Amino acid sequence: MALILIVDDSPTEVFQMTRALEQAGFRIEAAADGAEALRKAREMHPDLIFMDIVMPGMDGFRATRALTNDPSTRSIPVIMVSSKSQESDRVWGMRQGAVDFLVKPVTPAQLLEKAQAALLAG
Repeated sequence: MALILIVDDSPTEVFQMTRALEQAGFRIEAAADGAEALRKAREMHPDLIFMDIVMPGMDGFRATRALTNDPSTRSIPVIMVSSKSQESDRVWGMRQGAVDFLVKPVTPAQLLEKAQAALLAG
């Protein structure tokens, strides 16, 4: 059973994503900002991270770059999940180390599809 870290400062988003992924059999942990995400990723070594971009303190771009540059976390796939829908945001997210990019609102089917693809590729 894979462990997925959801990083988002919106409790509603975390709840909806958690519900969809738990129903599919995944274990879930959550973080409310980039700094907490880095700490939890280093402690728990999740199999996958869904990362929001716009958060207080450390945003998702910086957190993804830090995860990618850290030898202990660089192998964890990160999928950006954001309301930022510009192509430049997607490209920048991928340049920071993300393996995929989803635009909110995200359906449970999209989450599951992307999670399964990232876990199979990893």
